[in-house]
Amino acid sequence: MRRKTRIPPSPLPQRHGVDPVRVRLPAAGAWGTVRAHLVERLSGAGAGVVDGMFDAGLIVGADGRPVAADAPFVPGMFVWFHRDLPDEVPVPFPVQVVHRDEHIVVADKPHFLATTPRGGHVAETALARLRRELDLPELTAAHRLDRLTAGLVLFTVRPEERGAYQSLFRDRRIRKDYEAVAPYDPALALPRTVRSRIVKERGVLTAREVPGEPNAVSRVELVEHREHPGGPRGLARYRLTPATGQTHQLRVHLSALGVPILGDPLYPEVTAPVPAGDFRRPLQLLARSVEFTDPVTGAEHRFRSGRVLAAWASYDRWAAGGCDGPSVGQ
Repeated sequence: MRRKTRIPPSPLPQRHGVDPVRVRLPAAGAWGTVRAHLVERLSGAGAGVVDGMFDAGLIVGADGRPVAADAPFVPGMFVWFHRDLPDEVPVPFPVQVVHRDEHIVVADKPHFLATTPRGGHVAETALARLRRELDLPELTAAHRLDRLTAGLVLFTVRPEERGAYQSLFRDRRIRKDYEAVAPYDPALALPRTVRSRIVKERGVLTAREVPGEPNAVSRVELVEHREHPGGPRGLARYRLTPATGQTHQLRVHLSALGVPILGDPLYPEVTAPVPAGDFRRPLQLLARSVEFTDPVTGAEHRFRSGRVLAAWASYDRWAAGGCDGPSVGQ
């Protein structure tokens, strides 16, 4: 039986709540030096970037000492370094802590803020902010919300307990209710359970439904509806309960029902991308509540976001892009 490789602790501290990059050299390859491998592996960083990091002593081994550019390639060796943080437009809305104990943090994330570092969103993420603000450098996310979606996110305080909380999502032992504002269609029979097969291809912005065995299941209920002067149909507030967690699942399902979520730049069709710093007309989708039995303490938890979706609070103001924030507190 193949033994799992022990990963050494990082010799570098976090910066701005962001972990250093850890690279494990492959088990085999034709590279003669560590530098040769990293130049090839990090080719997208630009010419001379890797050499500059070696020259500055920014690439270190498990002992925290700089790795020389001519250090021989050692299969399975770990090296660490900090990447240069991208220029990020600050998201001017706070992350609200709903619950905190010695095991978990439940946070109410605003629209436009990514959950964890990814791509061009690194320091301006809920995870990095909470690590800094709560002084919890080992905080990790048990799951993720889309950057454009607001609402409740579960974080774990102790790294050794993360797997137990992640299993809640993997094994579907957690109930998540979402809320959305979308057009009202009196001909749409609700409540209903939507089942379809959704695929999301790497490098493609949108997910899509395809024939085949369903892998995405969502319960859709009408909470209330009302008229509004902005179109031929009224507005509705929907309760959405996903039984699965496919990418963009709720957005795809509501769009397929003919009632796409207000502010969605991808469904039913891709519109112009939202430029950095444009915080108008946020996607009207909110992770409203989570309910689960704590796998570590056995406690019964139920948490609820206190946000009101902006288009429901004032459709005209939301449509005009005049919101003070991504949502309005109750």
